[in-house]
Amino acid sequence: MEKRKKDHIDLALNSQSTVIEHDERFNYEPMIKPHPNQDDLSIQFLGKAMKNPLWISSMTGGTDYAKIINTNLAKACNEFGLGMGLGSCRTLLESDEYLSHFDLRNIIGDDYPFYANLGISQVEQVIKQNKVQQIVDLVTKLRADGLVIHVNPIQEWLQPEGDILLKSPIDTIKTFLDQTSLKVIVKEVGQGFGPESLNELLKLPLEAIELGAYGGTNFSKVELTRSMPIVKEMLEPFSKVGNNAEQMINNINSIISKTSDTSCKQVIISGGIRSFLDGYYLMKKSQLPSIYGQASTMLRYAREDYDKLREYIQYQIKGLQMAYTYLTIKD
Repeated sequence: MEKRKKDHIDLALNSQSTVIEHDERFNYEPMIKPHPNQDDLSIQFLGKAMKNPLWISSMTGGTDYAKIINTNLAKACNEFGLGMGLGSCRTLLESDEYLSHFDLRNIIGDDYPFYANLGISQVEQVIKQNKVQQIVDLVTKLRADGLVIHVNPIQEWLQPEGDILLKSPIDTIKTFLDQTSLKVIVKEVGQGFGPESLNELLKLPLEAIELGAYGGTNFSKVELTRSMPIVKEMLEPFSKVGNNAEQMINNINSIISKTSDTSCKQVIISGGIRSFLDGYYLMKKSQLPSIYGQASTMLRYAREDYDKLREYIQYQIKGLQMAYTYLTIKD
């Protein structure tokens, strides 16, 4: 007791709150509820019952190191009841050499959402070649619930070996939906969607839109670091454009308040989600059912042993439980 009180005195001198630190997004209500006792955070999402509203956006595959990472992430999905989207499965369209890096259904289990992933350029090319069945076979082989299509025109344009899009992404996605019954999620890769793009996506019968907002991992910046110095110098301004997650949630709310002509009814909030408080805030703001996703943070912990990742997710859930109990968002 004496040591604890002394620690309080010493630490209090260095723990003064400042206006800069103050999180202005919330009202703190300490009077209404007791501490949470394993509060139920479960949510029906993507047609399945998730135990916690967290989505893992995996970014990798094709190396032995990546296999370890994906296996750890899949274990976490099973233990905590999370959903997962794979990194690009493009390599599996050509060969099964790295199938084991992506074949995670036995680890995740059948109860939680699990989606394959291809880029818009691969989808465009497969449609052009009249080989859409290749994608259906890929999803079937992985026993995935559906397909994430990542839309990345700026990344492709900046990528030294990038593909040129011959059609608009929205037309390619419409064609793909017409030619298959697969469940589809559409996401960006670090720069988000503006209001016109969101308006078009919300009209489509998608399972969800994943924001991939500006503020998280920005693959345009990744590609610039791989380019010649002159390319990086001249085209770097493009890596600084985009829409952040809060802007996008506000735009989605505005669109659905003005029209009933929307078929997509779910949102995965990702891009710049630094903590459970960011996730909680944006989920509470969203007028559509939502969960929040993380990629780079999960990747960082998944590179180590599984216990590190497990501990991180446990604290995310504990923080969410406290937020749902004591915080309301300000208007």
